[in-house]
Amino acid sequence: MNSPISRAAQAMLLLTLTAAPALADSGGFAVVIPGRPGVPIIINGRDVSYTVVEGDWGLERGVHRQPTFYGSRPVRLPEVGHYYPSSNRLPGYGRLEIEPPANRPLPKPAESFHQSWEVESRPPQPAPAQVPMDPPQVIVAPPFDEGGGGLRPRPNFRGPRG
Repeated sequence: MNSPISRAAQAMLLLTLTAAPALADSGGFAVVIPGRPGVPIIINGRDVSYTVVEGDWGLERGVHRQPTFYGSRPVRLPEVGHYYPSSNRLPGYGRLEIEPPANRPLPKPAESFHQSWEVESRPPQPAPAQVPMDPPQVIVAPPFDEGGGGLRPRPNFRGPRG
């Protein structure tokens, strides 16, 4: 029988062999290559396309770690018309409306335009041709195989109709 020491050694060997692949790919660095040329990969406000990222765990860990980027550059986002209280700038008030002078030249009047729609029912269609009371007989031919090894015709035990 197995002694308790050898069973513990077997369990430790099993644990080591199953955990080794998971530990082999944990950490290290990654080179970021975009999937489409010209489309930047932005992480934490930095363009990390074609750079080295160290410490990025992705969805692997449940805790947040700050990755280190080597060779990245900050992304400058364009100014937009939103109000953020932390910027200490007041938003604009109202719309910018310019009243035209009263003696300005008026534009030419537009040409007249009229469009209308009408709806009608579709006219009745002629009835389809009726099937005659005594349709022609249909002859069903047995399957034919020129190779000689296919289906054979079934015998007709009913006899001719007449």
